[in-house]
Amino acid sequence: MSEPILELRGINKSFGAVHVLHDVDFTVRAGEVTALVGDNGAGKSTLVKCIAGIHPTDSGEVLFDGRQVSIHGPKDAADLGIEVVYQDLALCDNLDIVQNMFLGRERGKAGVLDEADMEQAARRTLASLSVRTVKSVRTPVAALSGGQRQTVAIAKAVLWDSKVVLLDEPTAALGVAQTRQVLDLVRRLAEQGLGVVLISHNMNDVFEVADRIACLYLGRMAAELPTKDVSHSQVVELITAGRSGDLGIARPDMAAV
Repeated sequence: MSEPILELRGINKSFGAVHVLHDVDFTVRAGEVTALVGDNGAGKSTLVKCIAGIHPTDSGEVLFDGRQVSIHGPKDAADLGIEVVYQDLALCDNLDIVQNMFLGRERGKAGVLDEADMEQAARRTLASLSVRTVKSVRTPVAALSGGQRQTVAIAKAVLWDSKVVLLDEPTAALGVAQTRQVLDLVRRLAEQGLGVVLISHNMNDVFEVADRIACLYLGRMAAELPTKDVSHSQVVELITAGRSGDLGIARPDMAAV
């Protein structure tokens, strides 16, 4: 088992009177895919946004590479090497692949863009991920399929020497063939030594690519354990009831939100 690259300890987050995250512990290890699963309203998105620096935590510790860090905004997360690929992908249809990958981080001198350098870096990144479905990095995003768009969004995230990549429902709107491409890409990210967090409702995807599964239930971490040590039905029970046999929360707080 590899050393944790990202650790969350005792994370709490409230929005007014609503306590969304309750003393959540969460670990991401380099070279592994950790699936973060839970029902709607379990707190998955809030936890991801706390990691990404969008929401400040109320209490708890965040450790990165073994040292305690403070994440006050998205720039702090990006500087550490944490990138998030949201479900809407945040791509601009009117721009090509290169322009999207460097959007807001363009390279150049004296106000002149270095198009050749950016194009070469985009090609190199896609090649390192063994992406063969994109014929030209100058193809407008509007002309890409759903799977190709997801691939571009993931490549954009790893372009910046990231160490942890969080993927929010990457296969939600994809067909069978495109889902296969994205899942293969997720595994390649882990094989390159990145810590990958996969947020998904699709249990088949989770059990296929995840090394560990973390189950959130009403804002509490019900269990976090190796995929090989848990069954499909146990994960469903942890998601829906917070407990499965000896696993999970002793007394789920039914009043939690």
